[in-house]
Amino acid sequence: MSSDAALVLEGVSKAYGDFHAVRDLSFSVRKGSICGFLGPNGAGKTSSVRMILGMSAPTAGKITVLGGSGEKMLDRIGFLPEERGLYRKMTAIDVIVFLAGLKGVKASVARRRGKDMLTQHGLGDAINKKISALSKGMSQKVQLISCLVHEPELVILDEPFSGLDPVNQQSLEDVIRDIAKRGGTVLFSTHVMAHAERLCQDVVMLSKGRKVFDGTLKQARAAAPRSLELEGHVTEADVRALPGIKHVEAAGPGEAGATLWHCELEPGASPHAALKAAFQKGLDITRFEAREPSLHDAFIVLTGGSHV
Repeated sequence: MSSDAALVLEGVSKAYGDFHAVRDLSFSVRKGSICGFLGPNGAGKTSSVRMILGMSAPTAGKITVLGGSGEKMLDRIGFLPEERGLYRKMTAIDVIVFLAGLKGVKASVARRRGKDMLTQHGLGDAINKKISALSKGMSQKVQLISCLVHEPELVILDEPFSGLDPVNQQSLEDVIRDIAKRGGTVLFSTHVMAHAERLCQDVVMLSKGRKVFDGTLKQARAAAPRSLELEGHVTEADVRALPGIKHVEAAGPGEAGATLWHCELEPGASPHAALKAAFQKGLDITRFEAREPSLHDAFIVLTGGSHV
């Protein structure tokens, strides 16, 4: 096991009777990195997270967290579950102090840190307000602070952007980047590919309980084909005859009687070669736009067409 890894799974499987939620899962998460843990519903992400947290034992395989295993490691982990829940009759600061105490943080230290973090995240006026008096977005911020106040080395976030408005989503992205900047490690699952694309250095994808990809964001994107948009007074046959074109479909009418075509390129094909050939043939092209694959495109390819 690499000393640079904050989390290592080796051949991990989880079966519930005849149902195999996770099959032979192996991957590692580098210290100080932000790793996206992606997959459609039912892919095995939640079962994997429960095993990492010690809430469920693997049927087979080994999990190493921060160089060790067992309950002693839990105080060094911060976890934000998908299903949010706080004690609604307690104040924001008292919830934070209570949950920090479960991680071994002294009340005086937790209260100081909690007040500082609430103020930092725009909740200075809510320090002594009951959770029941806070909006959904404010409550989610309090729960996020609760999972960070003990300064964990590994932070696991399960669908952290669920239910947040765009402003609070951006705020959470900033928090995640700050965790890594301070030397912490983040593993988060999300259905929103745009967040993973902006935040992650590394990506692990699951489908039907099995790993289908493990690598960098750049490597993930490379699994999907490049494409281009062509607009002009050209036929489908004209476009299909260009080099490197794998698939063509009409994307709608263009301007001044032109047609807009969406083209999927062959692996490794250059869109510029297609443009050069179009001009050499004298085709009437009015717009040409090459498009690099997104993480969502890669997700669809790697998970066999599964949707988030």
